[in-house]
Amino acid sequence: MIEWLENLFAKENFTLFMVTHDRYFLERVCNEIVELDEGTLYSYKGNYSYYLEKREARIENEATETGKAKQLFKKELEWMRRQPKARTTKSKSRIDDFHEIKDRASKRRNDHQVQLELNMERMGTKVVELHKISKSFGDKVLLDKFEYNFNRGERVGIIGKNGTGKSTFLNILTAAIKPDSGKVVVGETVQFGYYTQAGINIKEGQKVIDVIREYGDYIPLKKGRQISASQLLERFLFDPKKQYDFVEKLSGGERKRLYLCTVLIKNPNFLILDEPTNDLDIVTLNVLESFLLDFPGCLLVVSHDRYFMDKIVDHLFVFRGNAEVEDFPGNYTDFRVYEDSNIQEKREAGEAAPKVKKDWKQDSSPAKLSYNEQKEYQKLEKEIANLEKSREELQNKFATENWDGTEIDKQSIKLQEIIDTIAAKEERWFELSAKMEG
Repeated sequence: MIEWLENLFAKENFTLFMVTHDRYFLERVCNEIVELDEGTLYSYKGNYSYYLEKREARIENEATETGKAKQLFKKELEWMRRQPKARTTKSKSRIDDFHEIKDRASKRRNDHQVQLELNMERMGTKVVELHKISKSFGDKVLLDKFEYNFNRGERVGIIGKNGTGKSTFLNILTAAIKPDSGKVVVGETVQFGYYTQAGINIKEGQKVIDVIREYGDYIPLKKGRQISASQLLERFLFDPKKQYDFVEKLSGGERKRLYLCTVLIKNPNFLILDEPTNDLDIVTLNVLESFLLDFPGCLLVVSHDRYFMDKIVDHLFVFRGNAEVEDFPGNYTDFRVYEDSNIQEKREAGEAAPKVKKDWKQDSSPAKLSYNEQKEYQKLEKEIANLEKSREELQNKFATENWDGTEIDKQSIKLQEIIDTIAAKEERWFELSAKMEG
């Protein structure tokens, strides 16, 4: 849906003003970025890559100017110390300048970053084995005799439409729910860390530091070191004052950061992240990515953040629905290239198909489709054309109608149903075309 929205904005002449942490979206859609940094607004006439480049140059330039100001400040400070109490007009002007130089020299960036550190237990040879896992809810089959053995250090991304079984799979893996059949075998040394979409469980009247103190006043780190609950929170950008705020007062991003802290405090060696990037600011995202790139354990990630997925995972579980789970050898961008090439091949086959149809009608050889199949083939062409028209009309309404959030959700579901129906009918049409050619 995000990719569809990107394509819509690319071809329509909209004026857009957005706040988003989706870096691919910023890269593909925006032609200007405004940054709010320490109370000042900076404008960059370009996309996200351009912004990163120019922001880095700006910060380097500021650091250079601050360095020059510090040298000048030392020189002026010596002059100030030598001055007699009686001041002339000229010296008064220089004194005023001194205070301005002092402000410039003492300017420092508040560039504190989240610091993540684990005392992870070494993982044994047996990690997690899934043996013929099946799971259904009523008539809806999500997994059917699924098998997989995880290896040490594996980094797997999970993608698929809503309702195809992604969260169910994670819950089975962590024993939150039981499969209908099959079994999950977990190695003795495996310690799960499960970051769920539900987020942190807030207790009434609980303060930020109370959440961490539930795990102890002191938390073990690497090489036998330990850290206090307060010091750990400071590493996750909660200053001493913020630590005594009530949890319910935190912003969405702050709650996510605190929840991440509670997951990592358990020192997991098999980390499961279900939509970890929602509400996290870009700075925290960059730090989380750096930490995960160095994470030596197993990693399983469900995310709509394509930039995040591309950096973190080595291969994908693609949940296609109806219990079909494909193991794709590559990251998300690799998968999109693969999918787009398949769509292109089908289109090219579809363009050639009408010629085959005309030849088939004129051919005196025996028909390769039954009478009912011939009727179905002709009917499918009309149905697909009508559905594509309905899809286009509904897509245009997203741009023209003043829908509220509830209506947008409702119409999004309707649009997805039309897209799924078109895909199913096109697949059947290709089957019949192939039969005709055969």
